[in-house]
Amino acid sequence: MIPRAAESLVKEFLRGFPIVTVTGPRQSGKTTLACKVMADRPHRSLEDPDVRALAVDDPRGFLSQLPNGAVLDEVQRAPDLFSYLQTHVDKDGRMGLFLLTGSQQFGLMSGISQSLAGRSAFVELLPLSRNELEAEGVAPAELDKCMYTGGYPALYHCPLVPRQWFPAYVTAYVERDVRRLLNVQDLDTFQRFVRLCAGRSGQLLNLSTLANDCGVTHNTAKAWISVLEASYLVFLLRPHHASFNKRLIKSPKLYFLDTGLLCWLLGIQEPGQLEAHPLRGAVFETFVISELRKAFFNRGEPPMFYFWRDSNGNEVDLLIESGGGLIPIEIKSGQTLNRDFFTGLERWNALAGSMARNPTLIYGGDEVQERRGIRVLGWRQVGSVGWG
Repeated sequence: MIPRAAESLVKEFLRGFPIVTVTGPRQSGKTTLACKVMADRPHRSLEDPDVRALAVDDPRGFLSQLPNGAVLDEVQRAPDLFSYLQTHVDKDGRMGLFLLTGSQQFGLMSGISQSLAGRSAFVELLPLSRNELEAEGVAPAELDKCMYTGGYPALYHCPLVPRQWFPAYVTAYVERDVRRLLNVQDLDTFQRFVRLCAGRSGQLLNLSTLANDCGVTHNTAKAWISVLEASYLVFLLRPHHASFNKRLIKSPKLYFLDTGLLCWLLGIQEPGQLEAHPLRGAVFETFVISELRKAFFNRGEPPMFYFWRDSNGNEVDLLIESGGGLIPIEIKSGQTLNRDFFTGLERWNALAGSMARNPTLIYGGDEVQERRGIRVLGWRQVGSVGWG
């Protein structure tokens, strides 16, 4: 197992809460981490029909078999169990009794917020970060290979290459979750929808256009986006509210959480195809923002991320709220610095004034420097620099 940066956070929460819930996409390493942290406790997976049947039909009896707590996997499969967990941990009074995992935000989060409010801490475990891979000495040395492979742990534990692993991942997990959540009958249309979303990673989300291109209704497209969010495959970056006397774009931007999955959906079969691919810039932007999200989640901090764009096309790729100010970040995939890379940041700094903090350019090269008051970072430094 590649050590996870969030392990210390999980242990810290277990000392102060009776329950800790680890969420994230399927195959991101939640069960492996949970079983490592609670190696001395039983492990029960509610994906197993017999275990789930007992938890659903006799929740008190199920919990009575676990007097000292346990790891409970995929707990969203037995939502009524949350109320019984509340009574169980309140009566027991000990901290660190249960470590729950779940791969879907639907059901899991609503059930916990209703029944376990104040009793459970939350940790979001995303696929492996660049920092975690480097610490273990298995990080791809080249940017294109890094983006092409992505961060799912299985790709660093087994001999399969991404183009072999991702089809099985999508079939075994994504489609099953979709059927369970939405009862989608036409999976071919849904697969086309997901691929259309991949072609829009890093772009403004226009549900009407997306629905028309896929041949579904606007409401269906909206529901399917929600499922992709709930399954931790995509996330939406919201526009920042600061106007600076300009009319702002109000639509969110769509991003995939893992660039390996994104590349496979785009039909990229090997890293070399990325070099001249027309969406390379979008893949790199997705990589940078995803790595930053991982860095925040691994510290237990909710990422307060936004973008800024006005009606005249002026834009900053990412704004991070920090200490009452905003850290503007421009993302460029080019490997050679040029003057145009700095234009957006300089324009935004002039508009934002005292709200601007540590303006940063992240690009596809390797140099680390400061130029005209702007911090310049190469792609390798994305997750290792403090952003707060």
